[in-house]
Amino acid sequence: MRAGKIASLCLVLIVSAVGTALSFSASTVGWLAAMPPMLRLCLLFGVLGLVCAALLLPVGVALDRTVTKLRSYIEATGAAEGQTATFYGPKWVGPISGALIGAVEQFRQREQTLRNELREVEIRRRVSEAEQRQTEAVLHALRDGVLVTNAFNDIVVVNEAAGRIFGFDHTQALHQPLEQLVDDDRLCQLIKDTSETANFAHRRHVEHDITPDSSETGEGGKEKRIFDVTLVCVENHKHEVAGVVTILHDVTREREISQMKSDFVSKASHELRTPLSSIHAYVEMLVDGEAADDEARNEFYRIIQNETDRLGRLLDNMLNISRIEAGIVQIERENVDLRSLIDRAIDTLEPQAKEKEISLHTKVAEVDLTVEGDADMLFQVVLNLISNSVKYTPAGGRITVSADSDNLTRSVVLAVSDTGLGIPPDSIPKLFDKFYRVENYKRVAKGSGLGLSLCKHIVETLHHGQIGVESELGMGSKFWVTIPMRYAGSQAAA
Repeated sequence: MRAGKIASLCLVLIVSAVGTALSFSASTVGWLAAMPPMLRLCLLFGVLGLVCAALLLPVGVALDRTVTKLRSYIEATGAAEGQTATFYGPKWVGPISGALIGAVEQFRQREQTLRNELREVEIRRRVSEAEQRQTEAVLHALRDGVLVTNAFNDIVVVNEAAGRIFGFDHTQALHQPLEQLVDDDRLCQLIKDTSETANFAHRRHVEHDITPDSSETGEGGKEKRIFDVTLVCVENHKHEVAGVVTILHDVTREREISQMKSDFVSKASHELRTPLSSIHAYVEMLVDGEAADDEARNEFYRIIQNETDRLGRLLDNMLNISRIEAGIVQIERENVDLRSLIDRAIDTLEPQAKEKEISLHTKVAEVDLTVEGDADMLFQVVLNLISNSVKYTPAGGRITVSADSDNLTRSVVLAVSDTGLGIPPDSIPKLFDKFYRVENYKRVAKGSGLGLSLCKHIVETLHHGQIGVESELGMGSKFWVTIPMRYAGSQAAA
């Protein structure tokens, strides 16, 4: 408004000046005629310039207002997302402002579209990152090693288990050559061959021995392990080989268990066959009438009975060991006085000891020797240990059974010492294995090799104690057992 008033005032002044000049036309003409031509020309252009400025000033002010309104419209449109601002301006700038507003509206719509697309891309990115984290968590939780290589035999995916197997840091292994991290030529060749075959429908299974990093064994050495290796060729969108997925499943323990089962069946069959063969032979002799008198027949009957008892004990031991290993044995825990168990075992085995002129001695401390456990099973342990000493102690030997309490560990210590043959050093670690017997002592006494294994299961598995042996070849042996006074899970212990 102020600019319009100034423009009107200037126009009035110019018109007044021109009118005044025309009123003195005679003198003015004369004065102009007396002026130099150049000065007259400059004066003429100056007057024309003032007239044009006075005429164009309102137009400029109007354009300035229009531009200001357009700027305000654009800013309002950009600030208020999803809303439409209204533009008001002179009619004579309508075509220009209309085109400009149309361009701004198209730009706004395009911006809105791009914003929506950006939101969708951001959502997809976050979903993809979440899925990637879940996949990585699953891979790292697997106990099986997973290696994924690309077409150039570089590692693109690897989990912690694979890093532990081959002894490298899985976080630093991405995009590294396979041969640089996996020091196993056969496995690298298997992966390379799988990639070259390009058989996408076939899963290749190979059993392969791998020596993991020494830190895996925890013993400072390297222990060979058996792995079931699965190799799968990966296909890309062009139906070309994109890489190979390698899964390494440790089957060492499964193979060991399978071998143990085979050995158990083989040894059990051998142990069962021996008494059965003896029983069968004496029954045949009885049937064939080779026992001519009652004394011979009674001798045959006695042998058959002994072999039958031996067979029954063998089956009972096998059954008890299997049940304990399977965790299905439910024992009745009660307060058991080991002193009474020792006396019962000595009374039972004293006739055998006297037959071999072996002296039995006890050295039991005058303290409380009560433990919480199963009386029948603990008696079987005491009986087996003393019986073994009687079997492998030569005539005229000495066996001492001692018992005392250990207040530091809150347990009762039972020991059976003898002056027998002793145990070779290489046999001591295997002495408590099922069916194990010292080779040189098989002719000294009969046995199934299950007695000490059963004792170990009863003491350690069922009563949470310990069992061990100290022996020197030719100088005798000492078997010791520790039984906690109170079972860890009982209310008395609590």
